[in-house]
Amino acid sequence: MKQAIAGVAPTNFGEVTNMTVWPSHAKFWIAQQLGLLYGIEFPGVYFFRLGYLLALVTIPLSLLLFFVALAPGFVTRYRLTNKRLIVLKGLLAEEDRSVALDGFDRIEIVVPPGMEWYQSGNLVFYNGNTETFRIEAVSRPDTFQQTCLKSHMAFVGVQKAEAAGCA
Repeated sequence: MKQAIAGVAPTNFGEVTNMTVWPSHAKFWIAQQLGLLYGIEFPGVYFFRLGYLLALVTIPLSLLLFFVALAPGFVTRYRLTNKRLIVLKGLLAEEDRSVALDGFDRIEIVVPPGMEWYQSGNLVFYNGNTETFRIEAVSRPDTFQQTCLKSHMAFVGVQKAEAAGCA
């Protein structure tokens, strides 16, 4: 579908995908432990980290984790549409759970230990002080957080305009 503005589509098109994000393999506990190891600095040397050496040694394990994350039972993706955020599971991308774009009002980024090395984190969606939704191991979570918030503002704005009779 061609769109004049990316992610903006008339309501008669139904649900349109704005962005799809694949989680990092940092979602696995072992990958988080490796991330902690990779962050170890070499004492007294500014430009060299002991963790870099450990990263080289554990390349086969990291590759295994990467391919396990793509295995049929583990594959996950997060799809942001013009109406909701959906967690899709499996090779056929079946819907696991979702949250409507008006089901939250703020998003916090939580970075568990070990995930900072992978530049990933968990997004926690709140409506008031109540946690309504959570997605894990999002790569570069600040970018996806901003995209979700912009989609939320657009969705809620259109709902308010329709309620006021402006649309």
